[in-house]
Amino acid sequence: MIILVGGEKGGSGKSCLAQNIAVFLAKDAKSSIIMVDCDPQRTTSDWIQARNNNPELPGINCVQLYGKIRNDLLSLEQHYDYVIVDCGGQDNLALRATLSVASHVLMPLRPKRRDLKTVSHMDDIIATCKMINPKMRASFVITQCPSLPNQAGRIVEAKEVCNTFDINVLDAITFSRNIYDDSEESGLSVIEIDPTGKAASEIRAIACELLEVQNAEQIIQQRNDAANVTQLRGTYGASRSQEKRYAM
Repeated sequence: MIILVGGEKGGSGKSCLAQNIAVFLAKDAKSSIIMVDCDPQRTTSDWIQARNNNPELPGINCVQLYGKIRNDLLSLEQHYDYVIVDCGGQDNLALRATLSVASHVLMPLRPKRRDLKTVSHMDDIIATCKMINPKMRASFVITQCPSLPNQAGRIVEAKEVCNTFDINVLDAITFSRNIYDDSEESGLSVIEIDPTGKAASEIRAIACELLEVQNAEQIIQQRNDAANVTQLRGTYGASRSQEKRYAM
């Protein structure tokens, strides 16, 4: 499965979300993961390097790809449970190439007017790419929300703006927390720093809502069920071949 975390607006926490979702899928859901860094700033690549320098952490593979990466992504998808693509904050060839093959697209936005101004353009891009990839599920997610009660209206307003377009808006959000910055600098995720903390709960909620599951255990069960179906089909195919050979 290919998951794109991208959008036109920079600074909305795309790399942070991609990294934390990757750890959730690798650690909680026991999935094989590869991250694809399409951002020239190399934020995710630097995070991976810091992470892989710590032998106590489970390693996550990462490659840097730019431009026409459609075939590269399809090839990687054959070898991993999830390919998580971190695109920079701009409309470029890598973003559109990924949209043509992604199963899920997550577009972070801060509850700020300059972020919300990009919604219309992203809606146009998604509509265009769905002509090629009609099964793609795209979602906006509101990130870095202010925690003060008197700022709650900003979150509601941001969701209302997104809801005026034909793109799903996640109920789950992230709040502005120092732990997100601290984890990124050390090559960790918020799930590893504080597994029962509020930030970890936010990441789990976003990942599960995006993938339409209740928890990580359901992801594991779905993967096991799919593997059993594949195994049964293989066995059935083999027996049919034998029957045909004997009949000849």
